[in-house]
Amino acid sequence: MTAWVRGQVQGVGFRWFTRANALRIGALDGFALNLGDGRVQVVAEGPRARCEELLEWLRDGDTPGQVAGVTEIWDVPRGGYDGFAIR
Repeated sequence: MTAWVRGQVQGVGFRWFTRANALRIGALDGFALNLGDGRVQVVAEGPRARCEELLEWLRDGDTPGQVAGVTEIWDVPRGGYDGFAIR
């Protein structure tokens, strides 16, 4: 699952909290990355239910900053991630 999070999500610890939440959910690999246009990209691979839990948190959870919207796509996992990183 790849999600793009819009709003006030840079400079507020959003990537750190996203990583912490992914680790809390468990069995997720991927990363959170600040994009040049102000969004945060989140890539998560793992069991679909756990990816959906992370996506729900991105949309409705107690996130830092202010989320204006989240767009996601689902694709075949590519692998190659070792844990969940902040990039």
